Amino acid sequence: MTTPLCPCGRSEPYEKCCGRFHAGAAAPTAEALMRSRYSAFVKGDAGYLLRTWHPRTRPARLDPDPGTRWTGLEILDSANGSAFHTTGTVTFRASYRGGSLHERSRFERVDGAWAYVDGEFLG
Repeated sequence: MTTPLCPCGRSEPYEKCCGRFHAGAAAPTAEALMRSRYSAFVKGDAGYLLRTWHPRTRPARLDPDPGTRWTGLEILDSANGSAFHTTGTVTFRASYRGGSLHERSRFERVDGAWAYVDGEFLG
């Protein structure tokens, strides 16, 4: 039996890729957090999405649309967001059945861990 690859697009099994972040490990970079958040949308893991949202901008609740079928993630650009930074941005295109979302997301460290702040829709 073949282990399914991670939804984020890396050629690794889910458990060794985004699954470890969903299970509690901290994402080491803003891009890794972005990929794990995409995977959480694919899996419908609203708890992880809320936990990794910056407290300043986090909504009180999140109800991902169960009808959305995410089909792929493409990272277009990443700036800063490494272990040596406190902020970073990731520009991506997330495809779903019937369309795509193009966004530049902003991330900041909160108590040493990366958190999603907000995003600018690019079309």
